[in-house]
Amino acid sequence: MKIKKSRVSDEIPTSSMADIAFLLIIYFMVTTTFAATRGLDFALPEEDDQPPVVEKEESVLIEIEPSGNLVVDQKPMQLSEVLDYLKPKLEVNPRKPVIIRPDGNAPYGAMAKVYDELRQGADKGVEVKNIAIPTQREIDRFWF
Repeated sequence: MKIKKSRVSDEIPTSSMADIAFLLIIYFMVTTTFAATRGLDFALPEEDDQPPVVEKEESVLIEIEPSGNLVVDQKPMQLSEVLDYLKPKLEVNPRKPVIIRPDGNAPYGAMAKVYDELRQGADKGVEVKNIAIPTQREIDRFWF
């Protein structure tokens, strides 16, 4: 008695794949919630003859030159003098921003020393709470 070998097809049956994909698309379209477009909810302020006066807040800019020297608010300064310079400014406003802007060719260690000095200012009675170091992209886009 001879047994017939059935030959397995090399093809993947994909005839029902289109039907399944179509059903999945319909399922997700039906089950997805569509939010109605709403306007923005906001209240317009009432007219005021005397608007509040907003004072411009000046920050303290510490620039680090390529040689490692510091320039604080356009004045050359030693690292040991920075906290003494900041003390009266921070007494008026403890949240005054202090921006460290190193030159692209300045040594990294100089920036780290300035940052460490500012962070350790609390030990010397001058707590600097708002220190910012702008990225190169921020300097390129927003610096005047």
